Amino acid sequence: MMSQMAPRDSTGEYLRPESQFRSILSPDPASSFPVEPQRYRLLVGLGCPWAHRTLVVRALKGLEAAISVSIVQPSPEAGGWVFEHPEEGCQTVKQLYELANPGYRGRCTVPVLWDTKQKAIVNNESAEIIVILNAALNEFATRPNLDLYPDALKAQIDVWNDRIYPTVNNGVYRCGFAQTQTAYEQACTSLFDTLDSIELQLGNTRYLCGNGITLADIRLFTTLFRFDTVYYSLFKCNRRRIQDYPHLSGYLRDLYQQPGVAETCDLQAVKRDYFSNLFPLNPGGIVPMGSDLNLSEPHQRDRIGQPASSST
Repeated sequence: MMSQMAPRDSTGEYLRPESQFRSILSPDPASSFPVEPQRYRLLVGLGCPWAHRTLVVRALKGLEAAISVSIVQPSPEAGGWVFEHPEEGCQTVKQLYELANPGYRGRCTVPVLWDTKQKAIVNNESAEIIVILNAALNEFATRPNLDLYPDALKAQIDVWNDRIYPTVNNGVYRCGFAQTQTAYEQACTSLFDTLDSIELQLGNTRYLCGNGITLADIRLFTTLFRFDTVYYSLFKCNRRRIQDYPHLSGYLRDLYQQPGVAETCDLQAVKRDYFSNLFPLNPGGIVPMGSDLNLSEPHQRDRIGQPASSST
């Protein structure tokens, strides 16, 4: 069961397979996936941090009218994600993948950027979908001037992403799904080394790359949102909680309180999806009652990185 859910290498370290669908939207009307409002749909699971990224960018950019959303839920009985309501005649995400690509035998993951006209998968890599949402549909966004991946900061954003993905975003899974003590300890050490470095950075700047939110912050946010509730206990990431970090905890509240972001966060779905469905890690399926976060408290992050006022 664990070999299906969490493939590993010879050392017992968890290996995440690569996403298979990697197309983009194009301004060219003759392209395979041209830019059009209300043509594309996001398939997301509310408990999934990778899917959550796409909902946050959609909300921040104001793309609710341009891109619809379909919610899926994990089902151990079905062996994957199932739709709340059938889509394209499909009951499961696996069936939708097979509709788009007959004979497909890969992993059937979310998020998915779905083309409702061609009945095709545009992209199923969250890191690329959020880049698409940031820029490709600006003419239909209510906040088109918000650029989460500005040219001047791309190099810096990419450096953070390249460090945070393996050690934090995927690092919590490397801890939780490790099948040897050595693999677990290496992953856990790398995870907290990076969190410690981020804590230092956030003592100097409001966000990772300065005083404006970028995709690097969004990619980190969805992991932080789940950390104390799920990863700390279920995935054995228990050296420290996010609330034990003064800057990281305030930063988490700051991002949560951005326009539209709180509405994308469903902590009960997160708890249900992890504790009820990852039964190899939690055989009884008991969902803990505690760890309800209060992210509405003042964050005071707007003071970080600002010049001190001088008195006369």
